Amino acid sequence: MTWPRPPGIVERVLQPIPLRAGVTLRLLRTDDAERLAEAYSRNRRYLEPWEPTRSEAFFTKTWQAAQIPSLLETVAAGTGLPLVLATDTQIIGRVTLSGITRGVLQSTGLGYWVDEAFAGHGIMSSAVAAVVRVATDDLRLHRIQAETLLHNHGSQKVLHHNGFERIGMAPKYIKIDGRWQDHILFHRILHDD
Repeated sequence: MTWPRPPGIVERVLQPIPLRAGVTLRLLRTDDAERLAEAYSRNRRYLEPWEPTRSEAFFTKTWQAAQIPSLLETVAAGTGLPLVLATDTQIIGRVTLSGITRGVLQSTGLGYWVDEAFAGHGIMSSAVAAVVRVATDDLRLHRIQAETLLHNHGSQKVLHHNGFERIGMAPKYIKIDGRWQDHILFHRILHDD
């Protein structure tokens, strides 16, 4: 990794983090393709209103396997942290820090989703709290930004629970479910030093 870090940071960031109900937050692995395809397929209708329009290929092991190496390259480059929420038998969600920028910005973007069967049980709030700790203590970032659709009250609750503040609204910000949609912008300041 190319970003400045304290000794042992790679090892700490890459260690699985136990959450609750047998769920662990861990780094995406090359052998996760089949379980990712299953998770996206299982949650296809549930996630459809909240995500970009996906091709049929997206829901296959082949497509997921092709994407994993480039996602893991972001870890090596210090520009991303692709994580999964996993039980012993399945992947039940994703949490990603993307666009990690150093220099005068020291910032990242946060994205996440959780399996419909696990939604509303506090697992995502716990996962975001763990990622905020990693971004604060290990990555030493200044700020995290996240966006939600205006009507995504569940996601907004997760952000508020984790100390994120609403900072504005971006009209037609991201193309979700086939159309450009407005998003509420949130951020959390982690360090002022």
